Amino acid sequence: RRDFQAFVREAHRRGLRVITELVVNHTSDQHPWFQRARKAPPGSKWRNWYVWSETPELYSDTRIIFKDTEHSNWSWDPVAKAYFWHRFFSHQPDLNYDNPEVRKAIFGVLDFWLELGVDGLRLDAVPYLFEREGTNCENLPETHAFLKTLRTHVDKKFKNRFFLAEANQWPEDAAAYFGQGDECHMNFHFPLMPRLFMSMQMEDRFPIIDILDQTPAIPESCQWGLFLRNHDELTLEMVTDEERDYMYRVFAHDKQARINLGIRRRLTPLLGNDRKKIELMYSLLFSMPGTPCIYYGEEIGMGDNFYLGDRNGVRTPMQWSADRNAGFSYGNPQKLYLPIIIDPEYHYEAVNVELQQNNAQSPLWWMKRIVSLRKRYKVFGRGSIEFLHPSNRKVLVFLRRYQDETILVAVNLSRHAQWVELDLAEFKGRRPMTLFGRSKFPAIGDLPYLLTLSGHAFYWFALEPVESKQLESQGKTEQGLPTITIPKDWDNLIHKREKVKLENVLPQYLQGRRWFGGKARTMQFVEITEAIPLPQEDPLAVLALIHVEYTEGEPETYLLPLKYLPAEHMAPLLDSPAAIARVRVKMKDGDQEGLLIDAMWDREFQKMLLDSISRNRRFTGPVGDLVTQATKIFRRQLQKEVPTLEPTLLKGEQSNSSVLFGHDFILKLYRRAEVGVNPDFEIGRFLTNKGFPHIAPLAGAIEYQRDNGDLLTFGILQKFMQNEGDAWKFTLDELSRYLEEALTHSTAITDSSIPQKSLMAMVDEEIPTGAREWIGPYLEEARLLGLRTGELHAALASDSDDSEFKPEPFTDFYRRGLYQSMLGTVNMNFPLLRTQVKGLQEPVQSLAKHVLEGEGRLRKRLLNIRDRKLTCTRIRCHGDYHLGQVLYTGKDFIIIDFEGEPARPLNVRRLKESPLRDVAGMLRSFHYAALASSIGLVEGVRPEDFSLLEPWARYWQRWVSVSYLKAYLSIKEVRDILPPSSDDIQILLNGYLLQKAIYELGYELNNRPDWVRIPLDGILQILEVD
Repeated sequence: RRDFQAFVREAHRRGLRVITELVVNHTSDQHPWFQRARKAPPGSKWRNWYVWSETPELYSDTRIIFKDTEHSNWSWDPVAKAYFWHRFFSHQPDLNYDNPEVRKAIFGVLDFWLELGVDGLRLDAVPYLFEREGTNCENLPETHAFLKTLRTHVDKKFKNRFFLAEANQWPEDAAAYFGQGDECHMNFHFPLMPRLFMSMQMEDRFPIIDILDQTPAIPESCQWGLFLRNHDELTLEMVTDEERDYMYRVFAHDKQARINLGIRRRLTPLLGNDRKKIELMYSLLFSMPGTPCIYYGEEIGMGDNFYLGDRNGVRTPMQWSADRNAGFSYGNPQKLYLPIIIDPEYHYEAVNVELQQNNAQSPLWWMKRIVSLRKRYKVFGRGSIEFLHPSNRKVLVFLRRYQDETILVAVNLSRHAQWVELDLAEFKGRRPMTLFGRSKFPAIGDLPYLLTLSGHAFYWFALEPVESKQLESQGKTEQGLPTITIPKDWDNLIHKREKVKLENVLPQYLQGRRWFGGKARTMQFVEITEAIPLPQEDPLAVLALIHVEYTEGEPETYLLPLKYLPAEHMAPLLDSPAAIARVRVKMKDGDQEGLLIDAMWDREFQKMLLDSISRNRRFTGPVGDLVTQATKIFRRQLQKEVPTLEPTLLKGEQSNSSVLFGHDFILKLYRRAEVGVNPDFEIGRFLTNKGFPHIAPLAGAIEYQRDNGDLLTFGILQKFMQNEGDAWKFTLDELSRYLEEALTHSTAITDSSIPQKSLMAMVDEEIPTGAREWIGPYLEEARLLGLRTGELHAALASDSDDSEFKPEPFTDFYRRGLYQSMLGTVNMNFPLLRTQVKGLQEPVQSLAKHVLEGEGRLRKRLLNIRDRKLTCTRIRCHGDYHLGQVLYTGKDFIIIDFEGEPARPLNVRRLKESPLRDVAGMLRSFHYAALASSIGLVEGVRPEDFSLLEPWARYWQRWVSVSYLKAYLSIKEVRDILPPSSDDIQILLNGYLLQKAIYELGYELNNRPDWVRIPLDGILQILEVD
């Protein structure tokens, strides 16, 4: 009893409801009730607990259910010296419901289970409770009267409990078990189940439509239970003799697979392990009116063993893993109630949860996705169904409607491709959108709507108004914030079944966040995969992992801390980017209103994170642990200063969220969570340990360790370095001064004043006096930045013991891969330029045409990378190096943000590369700054003046780049890891410059068309210099 109560308690904690079986019709012949009855005198109190007769002729109009094993519904008992009644097997005598004592005892049994916390009861064999001469002893009025009494008893004594009837009857008789909403809450739709199989096998929609047309309407508070397979045989009771013969012929060739009036096989073997057929059947199950019920093991495609006899072949142990007993039990295999499946095709070592959990394309993950998708639309559970009747009978088409949701379902029952024309005039102007891929089909017009479907394919379409759009910029609907209603406590949104309500509103919220990288893609579904309470003893917030799948491309996972604010505290954040949804919590003493927010906007949560880091705390979630840690250098300072440090959320970042604590520390939370160590943490820790002075030292970290061994970096804490802003802002300010002076300068700079030589050809030359006078102090700043870059690379190349940082040779194999990567950048972005060139304005269009004309020369340039042997070294690099990644202190530079390019996978960002990749990034940044005045980014310089100032800007870019590169190459340790030849350095540098500029071209075409001029100009610059 204690074990069962613990089971129920843990199930409820996980948001699961427990439904157990209550066998109301019969008992075992070994049950104490029957043993007492058979020994009691005829007509006595105890004898009358069962149905007895002196002759087996009574109730002769009643059918025998198990004809293959039972020859009569009566069996002789030698102890009682009488016949006892049984509708099923002879070892299962029926109770006598005409006896009030029996009904009272059943009430007691029911109370026992419900008092243990069971949420619902499946009433087994409920149509057969009473017997009356001259009837078939099924569905009698007395049965319905008793069920009403039973329901009244439960409703008075318990709350939110549930009856599920097992009534294997024709639709009109089965529907009677709902009563007027006062008998059973649910009933299995037995007649529909075999007709789903028949329609698919016959490639004809008629069996499905025919049986659903015969199904009466049911009370609003009731629901059909739909299933494909269960713990018994695939029953063929509710089909005609001809239909039963057809099912046997096509689905049970081996006669040993037949039992009673059914087929004892699991779904996957029944359908020949055909994945398309299996998915088709589930698409029908999940889209029909009712609640789908899935038998254990079907989600992974378990096999069966009908040689075990009876129905035991479909009741073998669940296959959790490839371990002993399929992970079901650690006991002696001989002690298992039934043996595990070792059929070669369905062997437990090949078909198990553990394997499929690690394969995103497995049947298990497909099932998870379709369940998640169905839960997002109320129409599937509550909506009406309307069949369409196109001429092609091989295609089943129907509409599901509920409130403002309309779903069109089209299913090809044939194994061959089919087409169908649909009369959708009612929905003219609407656009079908597939629920699985969220692909938008052409809008519905005046003509019949044409669909083509491959063999055993199906579509679920949402019929959306063409003009329907979300206000993505704010992440809100036109009606404002969504409202979520939940029971008892706000954290039910995360840990229990109500979390689907939050998952439904998260796409809307994510679209409005600056740190969300999937705005340009269509989300397929969003799922909360982890929720860690922080702190665990008295949760202030929950750290959630949000898994996002798209219609194309790889899925992503995002970090979203969640906190609930009661009504009295929500006003300041109600209209801020922190607000996710309004929350209405249903309580016994009345509803409570509140606001669900991104907890990174909450000062208490910010302080709690810092305190946790200072104390090296660990927090446990359902699938992993959150680990916070401080570095030895800063642990004491943190523990001392945490109470006094006031947090301030920084609001200008794109892909992360940062909090400044006083003027001492800054916490960066990575919003996109990827498996592996973030290079920002890894390189920061390495450089801090090396004592490199020109970074923000690492003070702590937040990591996540999954139970499966995966490690993720969630955030880092760094020492805050006083600064005057980033080097990009500082550079634009210097350019503003320089270009404003150029407008009034008496000396003109022309294109001929700009050296037309490669940078490496200029690094050994002295910078002209004129350049020093005109450009001024910024040349020295560029030189200093070059020194700091070189010192950074020297530090990153300084450890030959740490495998993650040990320099590696620039091999021929790596060089060929680098060439292919550069070539891939060209092949991806030049076709994009061709398609958009006509839409560009002059003079940008002319630049684009010149670039396209020079594609052959560009590809030839890249061949130098492929064909020239380059002797140099690869090291860990910054990975996304530009002026925005450097802070200016007024006297020096601090290098920050070692994450690498966010668009690249994390493992790719940790690869070792030539340090010239970083150098190329900074040189491209100088070029962007120089041409920024052409798009109005330089204060005091009008875009219309750019034609006059362009030579000055190019002159600035040229000599600033030379000053930077001269200083960089002056570091001895840098020259040791670069090619010895200046020509080889220039070839490799040009390759990186071209790759970077072409990548920028694609980015600007897709995101900032006004900026396209800059990368186009950069590509031409490289091509025009020998």
